[in-house]
Amino acid sequence: MMISKEAYWELFEETAVEQAHVDDITYQFPPQLGQGYYRHINLRDGLELDITKYQLHDDIIVDMPERSHPIEYTFLLSGVEQYDTQVMRGGHYSLYSSGVAPKEKPKSCATQPIFAINVHIEPELFTAFWHGESEFSFSVTQPLLKGDEEYETYSGRTTIAMQTAIQQILQCPYLSLTKRMYLESKVWELMALLMHDLEHPRNLSHTPLKPDDIERIHYAKEILLQQLDNPLSLIELARQVGLNDCTLKRGFRYCFGKTVFGYLHDYRLEQARQLLEQRRMNVSEIARSVGFANRSYFASAFRKKFGVNPRDYLTQKNSA
Repeated sequence: MMISKEAYWELFEETAVEQAHVDDITYQFPPQLGQGYYRHINLRDGLELDITKYQLHDDIIVDMPERSHPIEYTFLLSGVEQYDTQVMRGGHYSLYSSGVAPKEKPKSCATQPIFAINVHIEPELFTAFWHGESEFSFSVTQPLLKGDEEYETYSGRTTIAMQTAIQQILQCPYLSLTKRMYLESKVWELMALLMHDLEHPRNLSHTPLKPDDIERIHYAKEILLQQLDNPLSLIELARQVGLNDCTLKRGFRYCFGKTVFGYLHDYRLEQARQLLEQRRMNVSEIARSVGFANRSYFASAFRKKFGVNPRDYLTQKNSA
């Protein structure tokens, strides 16, 4: 079953039950999708904890649009979830950097119950911890702060220390403000454990690119830039040039210094800048022509890259 992000969350709106004294809302899973619950806890501005436990009737694919992405981590206690070719199984975690998320179609599988905890951290809150720290601290946190680049994913097996903190979250014995303080401390404890894993990567290997691979990667770039308004997914692009997606991702960064989506994102913005200078189209038309369906997201991305809103950029050029 395929469903848009908006339609998916609309199904939950009428099932909300708020708990007293804390921003803690439990949504019953819509009966047309499955049974179980989704619990959302707002710990503070920029820090959110979700706990989900449900059994689907059928596999669900959620059509996610291009969007800004916070720092996020997920611990899957049971079940199977799939993001493109990355399959996440119970007993594992995924850690996501902040950055830009491309269009994605994550799949939740109905084969077994899904039980997970998920945490969102806004980059501004995360970096507040490191104010005035050394350059070493910056080098540790930098992998999680991608700015306008495509977000990165790191994964691993859940350790005993992580399992302990997770169980303490699930069995929190407190209420009200004490509950919020306790849960927030455990959320940051898990973040610290994940960062330790990130600092000490295990079993890393590097395979040099073959000349034929490099040729195919350059061909992939040409195909990518021919379809700005409706780009192929990473899997489709890799298949079209005869590579697996891991080689394409690694090779694209090696050849062009950016991820596939990061390269496309920057190219779209540069094309938009050139079109603004030509003054033949308005901002909305330009956004659509280079593949940005959401005008506000386009304006935000343009401002981050060039330091000015596209409308102001157009006005400046008109008055020059």
